[in-house]
Amino acid sequence: MHVVIPVAGFGTRLRPHTYTKPKPLVNVAGKPVLGHILDRLSGLDVDRVTFVVGYLGDQIRDYVESNYNLPTRYVEQKELLGQAHAIGLTRPHVDGPVLIAFVDTIFEGDLSDLDHVRSDGVIYVKEVDDPRRFGVVTVADGHIRRFVEKPSQPVSNLAVIGLYYIKPYHLLFDCIAELQRRNLRTQGEFFLADALQLMVDRGTHFEARTVDVWKDCGTAEALLDTNRYLLENDAHNEVRPAGCIVRPPVFISPQAKVEDSVIGPYVYVGPNCQVKNAIVGPYVSMAAGASVERTILQDSIVNEDSHIDSAVLTESLVGQHALVRGGFERFNVGDSSEIESRGRG
Repeated sequence: MHVVIPVAGFGTRLRPHTYTKPKPLVNVAGKPVLGHILDRLSGLDVDRVTFVVGYLGDQIRDYVESNYNLPTRYVEQKELLGQAHAIGLTRPHVDGPVLIAFVDTIFEGDLSDLDHVRSDGVIYVKEVDDPRRFGVVTVADGHIRRFVEKPSQPVSNLAVIGLYYIKPYHLLFDCIAELQRRNLRTQGEFFLADALQLMVDRGTHFEARTVDVWKDCGTAEALLDTNRYLLENDAHNEVRPAGCIVRPPVFISPQAKVEDSVIGPYVYVGPNCQVKNAIVGPYVSMAAGASVERTILQDSIVNEDSHIDSAVLTESLVGQHALVRGGFERFNVGDSSEIESRGRG
């Protein structure tokens, strides 16, 4: 099985953080979003993982090659013409059934039986309350009949989560090529859903399979919500620094230095982090090298090598190498920024 992961977008909804790093490398629960996706694909029999890169694509390559032992290939999308266009670029490198995974979302679902799927493929979905915000599918007689993008009238509550397993890969690429040849665009782009609809119209039988959990990572608010979920459900450890109050569950790296602080619950403290005279938690993740002193920190994501001193923060994103001093309550600060408060009022 081949895996294709498009990662070429600008990630404009996550600015200022995506000015200096690609969206898939934005941290959540102590790890880039892309890392969480790759972890969920572990254990599959994969021939090759092909990444479609663009803006800051060298960072994607560096992260994957430094942290994962995967058979990889990187294809550049020079023009951002849409999802289907990105996937079409991988045609020379895919010669078998393909799993396509977008990195806007983190999912929980069973992928172990893909080799035994009897239909032509699986489109992973989640039931939602308001389908107008999503692309959805309609199902009849056990197979998908229509792909509908953000329906104004309710036709289905099965939202497509951005995970697809497709066995007739030749037909997939033929339909993508047809979209481009006929210039069939949705909102100015070549959408994967339109190519899949062409496949259905030609007799392809896709089944819709519901995932247990679907978490968005496309906006700051959604990222914080996903951070909460992962901190509640991912691995924790038993490191308990002396002189501290630890309220489990937490993960504290053995390489972190934590002194005179209250930690937890639902906190991730990464390697080489420093925490001193601070209250950290609930729902805080600190990436490698971050430091917090004389601070109350809740419901926030702190990126690599940033420093927070004498602050009270909640529902905040702090970029890598950022410096924050003072009494802000909630903010979203990008990489290498410096913010200092001289007091309120």
